[in-house]
Amino acid sequence: MLRKVAIIGTGSIGIDLMYKTIKSKKLNLSFFVGRRVDSPGIQEANKNGIITSSQGVDFLEKHINDFDIVFDATSADAHVENDKIFKKYNKLIIDLTPAKIGELCVPVININSLKQSRNINLITCGGQASLPLAYAIKKSCEEIEYIEVISSISSDSAGIATRKNLDEYITTTEFALKKFTNSKSAKAILNINPAMPQVCMQTTLYAHCKKINNDALKKNISAIINMVKQYVPGYQLALEPIVQLDKITLAVQVYGSGDYLPKHAGNLDIINSAAISIAESRSTNIV
Repeated sequence: MLRKVAIIGTGSIGIDLMYKTIKSKKLNLSFFVGRRVDSPGIQEANKNGIITSSQGVDFLEKHINDFDIVFDATSADAHVENDKIFKKYNKLIIDLTPAKIGELCVPVININSLKQSRNINLITCGGQASLPLAYAIKKSCEEIEYIEVISSISSDSAGIATRKNLDEYITTTEFALKKFTNSKSAKAILNINPAMPQVCMQTTLYAHCKKINNDALKKNISAIINMVKQYVPGYQLALEPIVQLDKITLAVQVYGSGDYLPKHAGNLDIINSAAISIAESRSTNIV
């Protein structure tokens, strides 16, 4: 049975989500809503025969029984307000903003433990790119004392919502790094690169650890890369782990699938792909 999906947020990330949902064999896109009737997203959805509205969450509340899952691709502030509506109806919402009010999820780490969660938060693009590797590092040492993540993305793949939520991006990514690795300290940095031609997303990790098992590290990194590639084919190791005494450095690049966004916009592709992966996993387990 196909699960009915609504998308709120008609920016580029919402449009890409729309095309990924249309491609899915387990999901059916019912509604695509925002606040501007003339937005490119609404126009794109209309071309694909999707029911649209510029009344946003108000429209979805009026049709609350006509969909099972909501993708929220608005902003951290907007999500807090949107979820007040969906909570009343116990509606499953997958949050692509750094609002951090739902259960934090990275599919390859904890998707199976969130089968009963109603609000699932996808942290940030940098979090989705770095946390699988950070988790692999955790499994390869006795303890992570400090972890630092630096993500670089193309300027044209950093939209208004991304720039508006930079503070939330940092705090949410750092919070997730500590949560999933038990690290004593974490730091997240986002570089928005205006270079032309555009650069693809690259995320570098630096970790200060106790008792690193080099063989386990190599094995765990390879395994987690292959797991992420199941839903993000453009996820690839850019720098093999470099171990110097108690320090580990490695990097990953993320290329998009080109469903709507350019392939260098891997930062948007990875969080959208994570959202689709979670929705599909819940296609037979909706609360």
